[in-house]
Amino acid sequence: MNTLQRIALALTIIGAINWGLIGFFQFDLVAAIFGGQDSFLSRVIYSLVGLSGLVCLTLLFKRWEATDANREVNRSNYSGQPNYGTEFGEETDVPDLRKTAREEE
Repeated sequence: MNTLQRIALALTIIGAINWGLIGFFQFDLVAAIFGGQDSFLSRVIYSLVGLSGLVCLTLLFKRWEATDANREVNRSNYSGQPNYGTEFGEETDVPDLRKTAREEE
């Protein structure tokens, strides 16, 4: 994710928090900080949040490199035969514990 997308995502989150405050408490934080909904600074913030939402739309359709790389690694390690072994089935000290419990009785 590049810097522009990170900034856009941060502004979108700020906008979502503001909309949550409006919906739950009827309190517009941006308007309270910058002098009302009709002030120039509030309109700039609202516009930036709106543009950030449009930039974040591209994140919905972005292919994530890390996920694709993990899929390739998993496919290359798969031999076609299932592995039924577990880490618990391979422990060798379990029978030793049973012997000590019997010996103590």
